[in-house]
Amino acid sequence: MRPSVMRSAAQLLRRRNYSSASGQQARKVAILGAAGGIGQPLSLLMKLNPLVSSLSLYDIAATPGVAADVSHINSPALVKGFMADDQLAEALDGADLVIIPAGVPRKPGMTRDDLFNINAGIVKNLCTAIAKYCPNALVNMISNPVNSTVPIAAEVFKKAGTYDEKRLFGVTTLDVVRARTFYAGKANVDVNTVDVPVVGGHAGITILPLLTEATPSTNALSAEEIKALTKRTQEGGTEVVEAKAGKGSATLSMAYAGAVFGDACLKGLNGVPDIVECSYVQSTVTELPFFASKVRLGKNGVEEVLGLGQLTQFEKDGLEALKGELKSSIEKGVAFTNAS
Repeated sequence: MRPSVMRSAAQLLRRRNYSSASGQQARKVAILGAAGGIGQPLSLLMKLNPLVSSLSLYDIAATPGVAADVSHINSPALVKGFMADDQLAEALDGADLVIIPAGVPRKPGMTRDDLFNINAGIVKNLCTAIAKYCPNALVNMISNPVNSTVPIAAEVFKKAGTYDEKRLFGVTTLDVVRARTFYAGKANVDVNTVDVPVVGGHAGITILPLLTEATPSTNALSAEEIKALTKRTQEGGTEVVEAKAGKGSATLSMAYAGAVFGDACLKGLNGVPDIVECSYVQSTVTELPFFASKVRLGKNGVEEVLGLGQLTQFEKDGLEALKGELKSSIEKGVAFTNAS
């Protein structure tokens, strides 16, 4: 579960002559919302990925400038920018992977309903286009609220007759990234060796880090410290919004997380074995139709949805506590699609 995106990026930044992904199939990646706060750094990171041969950047405005800027980086991916509805088809045509950070970020005072009402329509329109122009692409959903936007995408694809549950992912990697960072700091272990599975959903109490399954394991954490780390992981987004004094949200760390998960998907498509990441997918791990847990990735997207392991009582309580909110968010997304 340790993708090499940042190692590859560091190598690329250090060298002027980039090594190519020899023997790997050429892959087209489309980023929808590429001119936004997440989209721009995500575009940069995907340009550095040697598995990307074609990078298609789309947004409703400002994309030509972003594409021109990113295209000057001397890495192999060819970059094209697309803007407005009439160029969306070309942006998506032939894409193997579509990453969607489009929409507005969460701002101080904004309720989840406010965020939902804006972003749900954006996601619905983009997924309608995906169903038409690249129905076989893997779709990585970053647009919040992910707990609802993934069900929206699923319903859109079902109506279009293109739905494949193996190809739709909610990107919850930022929760994993945060949990790794916070756990490493508290347990005093090398963060580069840390893995922490995070299950449930991608908002507030629906985020459940399984800290007792973290590796390397430690007996140094008390019950109170585990509770505090869980709460900090759940509230990581709020921590960033407040630190930015309401002038931004977690754009840079989210871009990194999106690039990590995108890299994992590309490796899976290319047949690299044993690629496992946490993601919010259609699932039978619980009674809920969508749930985040470890997922094994492969040539068809999801190869296997993995279970939760042996939970502590604290984790069992957290799991039960999150189900009501997550169920409501899923139903909200489905109802929005069916009503519009």
